[in-house]
Amino acid sequence: MNRAKFFAGVRTSVFDGRMNQPQVEGIEAMLDASAAFKVNDPRHIAYILATPVIETGGTFQPIVENLNYSEQGLRNTFPKYFSPADAKAYARQPQKIANRAYGNRMGNGSESSGDGWRYRGRGYCQITGKDNYGKFSDLLGIDLVANPDLALTDDVAGKIITIGMRDGIFTGKRLGDYFTSNGSDWVNARRIINGLDRANDIAGYGKKFYAALLDAA
Repeated sequence: MNRAKFFAGVRTSVFDGRMNQPQVEGIEAMLDASAAFKVNDPRHIAYILATPVIETGGTFQPIVENLNYSEQGLRNTFPKYFSPADAKAYARQPQKIANRAYGNRMGNGSESSGDGWRYRGRGYCQITGKDNYGKFSDLLGIDLVANPDLALTDDVAGKIITIGMRDGIFTGKRLGDYFTSNGSDWVNARRIINGLDRANDIAGYGKKFYAALLDAA
């Protein structure tokens, strides 16, 4: 692929004529990961690239989960883990919120262990919980359990989103379920990450990335 031609295309179609260096570096990381993991179908690559447009707010920089919830936000988001009294006590304390909400699940230890905060969401599409950090550690040969902030580097975040979407690690749904020899389902492919949240938006970006990939092939 002619990457210069590809970037010229998406600079216009996706980024309204202007890209910054972090955006370029993030996309480069995902292109490199796609090549390394033999993700060859341009529709698959395009959908991987489209996902962080929404997941990172267009920055293409790995992000860490924002847990700075208000009292009402806690009751809306984690009603199972925060009673009205608890929500009032924990509001606007992200570390305490993470340890309470994520303690004793996803492989994390108890609230007092600090695992909820240690293994909060990170990446282009966030991985959460000690079990998931361990899973990607095994897949990538990188000790994310001991060094979870590695998921905030472009290289590792690019590998996580690529192999995760290729193999269906996030939700059990994979790229090959939606992009086949029989057709392309750009909208329902969102189920690989997060139900149908912003599915139409990501579908639109995916088609733009796809067109640029074809043009640069």
